[in-house]
Formats: sequence, C-alpha cells, structure tokens
Amino acid sequence: MNDAKNRTLTLKRTFDAPIKLVWKAWTHPEHVINWWGPKGMKIEVVEHDFRVGGTWKYVMPMPDGNEFISDGEYLEIVEFKKIITTANFKPMTEGVEIQALFEEDGDKTNFIFNVVHPTEEYCKQQEKMGFYNGWGSAFDRLETFVSILHNK
Repeated sequence: MNDAKNRTLTLKRTFDAPIKLVWKAWTHPEHVINWWGPKGMKIEVVEHDFRVGGTWKYVMPMPDGNEFISDGEYLEIVEFKKIITTANFKPMTEGVEIQALFEEDGDKTNFIFNVVHPTEEYCKQQEKMGFYNGWGSAFDRLETFVSILHNK
C-alpha cells in the first residue's frame, strides 16, 4: 500500500463560529442540505444514520436529469473532534476515506478535511479533476451557512 501522505488531499479552514455550531452543520441533515455540494446545487438527503456503522446517502439532481450520488459508512465518530467515513461520489470518485477534523479555537473552529485515496495515481487524478475547487466551493457555502446560524 502506498504511503497515506501521498494518497491524501487536504483542505484547511478556520470558521468564524463555535465548534458546536460547525459540528451541528456537519451532523444534522437539515443543515447538510444548505452547504454540501457546489454553489447553486440542491441536495436531497436520502439516508443519514449518524453513528459508527451507520450509512449516509445524499443525491444531487443535475441539470441534465442525471444524479450525482454521495454515500458512505461512518467508521469513527468522536464528538466535536472527528468524523471518519468511507465515501463514494458517483460517477466521479469511489472508494475514498473522508476525515473531517474539528478543533476548538475560542469562538472559532479550525477544520481539516482529508480525503485519502486508494492509490497515489488516483489521488493525483482526483486533484486534477478539481478537488480543491469543488470542495472549496462547498466549504465556502458551509462558512456562509455557519456564519448566518452564528449571527441569529
């Protein structure tokens, strides 16, 4: 197996919102629909069993009538610290692991998002396909969403 460091793409953010709020945005389906996916796209939560061994499935209807399907199984959950899950983003990406790591920083939340791929080659391919722009857009939406919740 290749070195995990060479198979991982990482995004880091600091959200101007308390960790409990950012965690809630990640773990409650009524919040996930507000930020998961690129700007302008709607998300339907088909399944969201937030527990170790539980599964999740989100569907994004595309303008051409096809569906972009995200799904996975929760492997590890440590409240306010980390969520580790398998993940598929069909038809583009399959067989990866997501590591969402949360760290409290006063009234802010430091966030690290790792996606571990099965091989270095697959990792490089996913990066070229727009990993940083795609997830960056979703996390821009998350930042806006938690900011609105925080200021209510």
